[in-house]
Amino acid sequence: MHTVLQGWGLWLALIGACIGTYICRAIGVMLSGRINQESEIFRWVAAMTYAMVAALTVRMILLPIGLLATVPLWIRLLICILSVGVMMSRPTRRLVPALLTGTLLMITYGVIH
Repeated sequence: MHTVLQGWGLWLALIGACIGTYICRAIGVMLSGRINQESEIFRWVAAMTYAMVAALTVRMILLPIGLLATVPLWIRLLICILSVGVMMSRPTRRLVPALLTGTLLMITYGVIH
């Protein structure tokens, strides 16, 4: 009996995680109509979100782990500066070209080096 249920543990964990995630998302959708985007708490949450993304991005560039740690710091900084330059050069539709620039430059470095 134990061997029959052995493979189901991971599936049950996945199903449980999906149910938990989608219940939280459904509650968020139901409550989203009541949120005032100009409220002080909403602006604080947005500021904290941007700060965390910025901190993780800087950490990934300056203190990488894994395969990214093999890329020299000056290459990571150069690719970051070029990507930000692409993002600043176009006032509209700027995120995807900037991400594409950074990704392609990093892949190019990996292929050449």
